[in-house]
Amino acid sequence: MSQKYTEGFKIQAVEKALNRSPEISLTEMANTLGISRSALQRWITQSKNHQLETISANAPSLVPTMTEKEKRPQDWSLEERLKLIIKSDGLSEEDRNKLCRSQGIFAHHIDEWKQQFIIGTVASSESKKQVTVKSLRDEIKELNKDLNRKNKALAETAALLVLKKKVNAIWGSDEDSLL
Repeated sequence: MSQKYTEGFKIQAVEKALNRSPEISLTEMANTLGISRSALQRWITQSKNHQLETISANAPSLVPTMTEKEKRPQDWSLEERLKLIIKSDGLSEEDRNKLCRSQGIFAHHIDEWKQQFIIGTVASSESKKQVTVKSLRDEIKELNKDLNRKNKALAETAALLVLKKKVNAIWGSDEDSLL
């Protein structure tokens, strides 16, 4: 018997799935919510096609806005983040929330981005990621070289053993002639 979920639950599940961090897979998110991955994927598709209804007319969901933009908060470039921080600076709380809704993000994202710019962790974390990726690629390249060298040495050793057995079978071993 399949379980029936309310529209509100579906909308919240889609919002959580679209706002998840890149480290969390869609399957993990579905397991966290206690639903199947296919159901969550179907709901996301429905929200993109505007087939999920809003909870009420007075409280529209963020799903259509977010899916129209097709952009999660972590997908914003540094330049876009800075522009939005500057744009939102000096706005009233209501206007700021309205701006956030139009961009498909939450006000706390702007606060986090502002803190990151103040501390300087955004640029350093981006450069650290690039350095890490480059070092990992170099390490993979070195490991592949080493693996290929060892495979060739192993193949050569196996060939020598086979040849030695054949020579011993044809000519006899040196130990036999000594006896």
